[in-house]
Amino acid sequence: MDAFFASVEQRDNPALRNQPVAVGGSADRGVVAAASYEARRFGVRSAMPSKTAKRLCPNLIFVKPRFEIYKQVSNQIREIFLEYTPLVEPLSLDEAYLDVTENLLGISTATQIAQEIKDKITARTMLTASAGVSFNKFLAKTASDVNKPNGIFVIKPSQAEAFVEKLEILKFHGIGRVTAEKMQKMGIFNGKDLKEKSVEFLVSRFGKVGRYYFDIARGQDHRAVIQERIQKSVGVENTFSTDLTDLDMIYRELDVILDQLQKRMERSKAFGKTVTLKIKFEDFEVINRSRTSRLLIMEETLTAKIAYELMNAVIPAEKGIRLIGVSISNLEFLDEIEGRQLTLNF
Repeated sequence: MDAFFASVEQRDNPALRNQPVAVGGSADRGVVAAASYEARRFGVRSAMPSKTAKRLCPNLIFVKPRFEIYKQVSNQIREIFLEYTPLVEPLSLDEAYLDVTENLLGISTATQIAQEIKDKITARTMLTASAGVSFNKFLAKTASDVNKPNGIFVIKPSQAEAFVEKLEILKFHGIGRVTAEKMQKMGIFNGKDLKEKSVEFLVSRFGKVGRYYFDIARGQDHRAVIQERIQKSVGVENTFSTDLTDLDMIYRELDVILDQLQKRMERSKAFGKTVTLKIKFEDFEVINRSRTSRLLIMEETLTAKIAYELMNAVIPAEKGIRLIGVSISNLEFLDEIEGRQLTLNF
């Protein structure tokens, strides 16, 4: 989808149309969740601090997010996808992979399917989408960004090698900004430069993911489209309006987060084995501390006990805390474990 959250807000509020809009918090500690294309012309982008966004675009209009509405629209879009193929792998509320090798309507080209889906999305939601069409995930995802907004870009097998060789390393899906900067220091600025590096070189510098970099430099990606993505963790994190230094306040905020986490675990009908504490300090240093239980954690009190012990090992700290998060991973879901004899932790 094109600037999804911001586009929904502009659709529902005519006064916001053709205006620079940011969805997110406007306070000094807020973050931009999405920016309209009018705002992007000023350099505003998602994940940017609201304070920075306002400086770049003084006329920026901040709108509070309405996630329930975004989910409703996302479900409308998913229904359209499923008219063509059951092989839909969601990446987020506004993005998904579709495998249309064999499609439900017997349409002979993926490009025609992409155009029909785009047209139906506009007709049913009054929003626009962009599509990338190719023979693997990496190329399709990369292509989806080429003709935004409201465009289609196709990469055929015969075009893949030349396309990737010219692609800037910052535009490679799966290579983040920090990794791209590291590569640039090695003289890797585009796909051609990356392709010249051996798999041994890339693995020695980037670990196991180096094999992935070696493959995508050749336009290769063998990952299948998976219908249901497995939920890996459930978590809650809060960013505070002022940095926390008082120990009582830190533990009160931790209690609030643990309460929210328990409610999410109940909604997910999940139990896990690993509790992870995340802390971001006032200087933006981030630390993560984890502990894994041998058995499934079935009691809320045990989650809290582990989280408290992880926090005790971190504080008191010499600097204020900007963010606290707690997550539970190594999940098993209730429908999977019902009927099994469970061993409880005491």
